[in-house]
Order: sequence, then C-alpha cells, then structure tokens
Amino acid sequence: MKRFADLARSAAAVATGQLGWVPGAFWESTVAEFEDALIGWTGSSTSAPLGRAELADLEMKVNTDGR
Repeated sequence: MKRFADLARSAAAVATGQLGWVPGAFWESTVAEFEDALIGWTGSSTSAPLGRAELADLEMKVNTDGR
C-alpha cells in the first residue's frame, strides 16, 4: 500500500500539471472537490465507492500503520 505522502504528491502533480490548479488550490480542496474536478476533466468517474469490507480493511491498515 502506498503511503499517504506518496499518494498526495501524485494527486498534487495531477492537480497542478493536468488541471492547471495552483498548489494552494489543491491543498485547500477537499477530496470530493478534487474528484469532481477529475470527473469533469476526464468526462467520467472511474472510481466506485468503497464497500463495507474494503472500508474495514482500510480502517484496519490506517489504525495499524498510523497513516
């Protein structure tokens, strides 16, 4: 599993490089705002909501790894 910092860097690169956001706009945005911008840019949503098992697994990893 990628570390949060790695995922944040990747998302920031997309926001600033592809979407044309200034860094502050990315860091002040919510995940939902960023996702909406990606959907608007690509024209479709590629992610599905997490199921109960996936959410439980993610919570366990976050609580165990502290990330």
